[in-house]
Amino acid sequence: MSWTDKARVSAAAQAVRELKDHTTVGLGSGNTILRALELAAERIKKENLRISFIPTSYQMEIAAKKLGLKTASLDEETEPELALDGADQVQWRTLDLVKGGGAALLREKIVDSTARRLVIVIDEKKLAKTLGGPQPIPVEITPFAYASTLEKIRRISDKTSLRETTGKVGPVITDNGNLIADVYFRSLRRPEIVHEKLKKIPGVIETGLFLGMADTAYVGRKDGHVDILRRS
Repeated sequence: MSWTDKARVSAAAQAVRELKDHTTVGLGSGNTILRALELAAERIKKENLRISFIPTSYQMEIAAKKLGLKTASLDEETEPELALDGADQVQWRTLDLVKGGGAALLREKIVDSTARRLVIVIDEKKLAKTLGGPQPIPVEITPFAYASTLEKIRRISDKTSLRETTGKVGPVITDNGNLIADVYFRSLRRPEIVHEKLKKIPGVIETGLFLGMADTAYVGRKDGHVDILRRS
């Protein structure tokens, strides 16, 4: 196991302590949150907690059921007490996020935005002074007229490409049946402006910029420590 994997596990172990009995928790996607879910399942079994999870992808829904955990939806629980999620990049003071590396950004943003608190689990390599740079901003777009949408995105970005999948030929298809564009900007000093410009493009469904949403970030360090950052 690499130090980044160990750091994320350490951060996840501390983050799941936030889970409380008789609550509903929004559940992000990806390997970090999968490990957090496994740790949560151990705690739930040991302490006999009654917690329901709202998964944001088929991956997490299947994982939760395999672990014997109760699942719910926003149609049943419209305001989860907490959402637990990962991130591809975190601005260290504002806790603004880039998400969507796992192509679940639309469902994640819907669930994360409804939760009373959003808790992020990352390793220290995900921290950044400013968003963007080498980290692309994932953008979910419609398959219809995707080439036209991509061209419009290219006009306001430094580089844009359609995300290709591995294991088969063709683009990544989200759980919603849409496509993902990876959009590069040298630096995002005003990410809210970029988000607004992208959202105005017909064919753009949602961006991977999660601004002003995260309340707390558990950051696993290389030395084994876990820092707890709160939005300033």
